[in-house]
Amino acid sequence: MSTAHVLLGLLAGGPQHGYELKRSHDERLPRVKPVAYGQVYATLGRLERDGLVEPAGQDRDGGPDRTSYRLTEGGEVALSDWLATVERPAPFVTGALFVKVVVAILVSGADRARAYLVAQRQAHVDRLRELTALKTDPGASLGEVVAADYAIVHLDADLRWVQNTLDRVTELHREIRG
Repeated sequence: MSTAHVLLGLLAGGPQHGYELKRSHDERLPRVKPVAYGQVYATLGRLERDGLVEPAGQDRDGGPDRTSYRLTEGGEVALSDWLATVERPAPFVTGALFVKVVVAILVSGADRARAYLVAQRQAHVDRLRELTALKTDPGASLGEVVAADYAIVHLDADLRWVQNTLDRVTELHREIRG
């Protein structure tokens, strides 16, 4: 995720200061790792340096001066280009789940890998139940439902891989002992 592009997208709705951007990020992108205030302000500094945002005014609102920022024409172009760029699928398998299973097979053999896969399958099923409950909550926002859908599809893919790998490890174990 590009924090800079996300902030540009949030600023497309109108000028905001850093505190508002952080709050908007966390509210509109639920289930995404929250962004730190320092990261927001550092990113705004880079965006301003690069001519993608500019100060739109200051307000005090009972506290310290807060500078609001707005997109420049260059920022609008950068945001549009980013949104039009298709994400390439990852070229390598990088998930901790995959790595743990392979290492368990290499180091401990099929028994430990099977035990890990069974435990991991249960953790995924439990998480699926939580996300399904969230989706049916009448108070859930559209962002929360879309985030839950995204997570559910990925968990489902992981579960299919876990079951497939569990079947393979079990079969290999049978062949070795057979």
